[in-house]
This record gives sequence, C-alpha cells and structure tokens, in this order.
Amino acid sequence: MDHFADRLRAAPQSRLQRSAAAEALGLARELAVRAQRIEDPSAEPREMPDAGMFAAADQITVAGHDLALVLTSDAEVLEAVRLVDEARQRAGV
Repeated sequence: MDHFADRLRAAPQSRLQRSAAAEALGLARELAVRAQRIEDPSAEPREMPDAGMFAAADQITVAGHDLALVLTSDAEVLEAVRLVDEARQRAGV
C-alpha cells in the first residue's frame, strides 16, 4: 500500500487524470469501509470523500493504515494485499 501511494505521488498529472486517481480513491474507500465494518459492524460505514486527485495517495495511506490496525487474521491481511495489488495494476503505476 505504501509503495502504491509512493508511485501515485510520483505519477504525472496526466496519469492521475486518466484513471490512477479514481482507482486510488476507490481503493481508499474500500479499505476505509472494511476497517469501519470491523470496528463497528452495526454502524453504517461513512464514505471517504473525494479530496482531489493529488490527495488520493494520502487517502490510500490513511485508509490502509487504519485497516491494518484492526485486521485480526492472516486471511484478512492477504485479502487487503490482493485489493491493493489489483488496484495498482488497474491504475498502471
């Protein structure tokens, strides 16, 4: 996740505009929802706002670190890694 975020920070604006930022925001939102569901399964998850293409890398970092703090099994960790890898590939960074 940190590697993906670093790649986004180094990506040219044109790449971010094409699809990388949208892919990153989608990943950040998914990671945030997963963390919220683990922390409080009865609460309705809040959606991470779109803070703009230049904030997408930071949003991934925050959501990913939040999720890492609440994961309780190796299977959950592997699933999170899979999500990040797939998003990174789709973003092309």
